[in-house]
Amino acid sequence: MNLEGRNILVTGASKGIGRGCALELARGGANVAINYRSDQEAAEQIADEVRALGPKALLLQADVGEQAAVEDLIRATADEFGQIDGFVSNAVYSDRELMVDADLEGFRKTIDVSMWGAFYGVRAAAKAMIAQKSGGSIVVMSSPHAKIPIPTAMAYNMAKAAIDHMARTAAIELAEHRIRVNVVHPGWIDTPGERKFFSDEQLEEGARSIPWGRLGKPEEIGRLVRFMLSGDCDYMTGSTVLMDGGISLPWWSNRSEGKQ
Repeated sequence: MNLEGRNILVTGASKGIGRGCALELARGGANVAINYRSDQEAAEQIADEVRALGPKALLLQADVGEQAAVEDLIRATADEFGQIDGFVSNAVYSDRELMVDADLEGFRKTIDVSMWGAFYGVRAAAKAMIAQKSGGSIVVMSSPHAKIPIPTAMAYNMAKAAIDHMARTAAIELAEHRIRVNVVHPGWIDTPGERKFFSDEQLEEGARSIPWGRLGKPEEIGRLVRFMLSGDCDYMTGSTVLMDGGISLPWWSNRSEGKQ
C-alpha cells in the first residue's frame, strides 16, 4: 500500500469519507490535492494534517458540478505536483424527498454534482494521465443506492447507478493506457453528511441493525481506497468493492424485516 511520490486529487475532501481518504493516502506517502466547495476551515485543517504526515498538500476550492471548475482542479494538481497519478471522485450532494414532491432544483443539483461531477473528473483525470503516458488509477465513490431503490432518494439512486456503469466503461476504454478504474460501495458510514438526514439517536439505532453492529468509519473506506490506488492492486480494474458491514446481505435484510 505504498504510495510514496504519488500525486492524488480527492474531491469533497474536507469532511467525511473524502477526509478519511485524504489522510490515509497521505499516510501511504502520497501528495494530496484537497478539493472542497465551501468549508475552507475544515479543508485547511486536513491540509495541515496531511503535511504533518510528511507529504505535500494542495487546497483547491471548486464546485464539481461545473465542468470547467473540475478541469481546472485536474490541471492545478498536475501543475503543482508535476503530474497527477491518482483521482478519487468522492464529492456528492443529496436531498431526501419523494419523487412526486421533490424540489427539482435540488434534484438537478444532486445529478449535477453526484453524476456529472464524477464524469467530469474521471474524463479530465484520464485525459491528463493519457497525455503523461504514465498510467494511473481512478477510484469512483459510489453507493449501494446504485442497486437498491431506496425511497426518497431517487436522484441519488439514479446518479450512483449511472456512475457505476460509467466507471466500468471507462475501465474498458482506458486499459490500453494502463489507467485502472474501480468503484467503492461504502455502506452506512458515520459522517457529518448523515446528520443531514438522521439524528444521533437514529444513527445509534440504525447501527444496531447492521450485522456488524456499528456504522463504518471514514478512515476504513480511506484504507480501502489507499489499497485500490496502490501498486498492490495493479491487476484490478473495472471492479466494484462493497464495504458495508453486511447490511446488503439478503438473508439479513429479510431477517430484519421479520421474514424467514
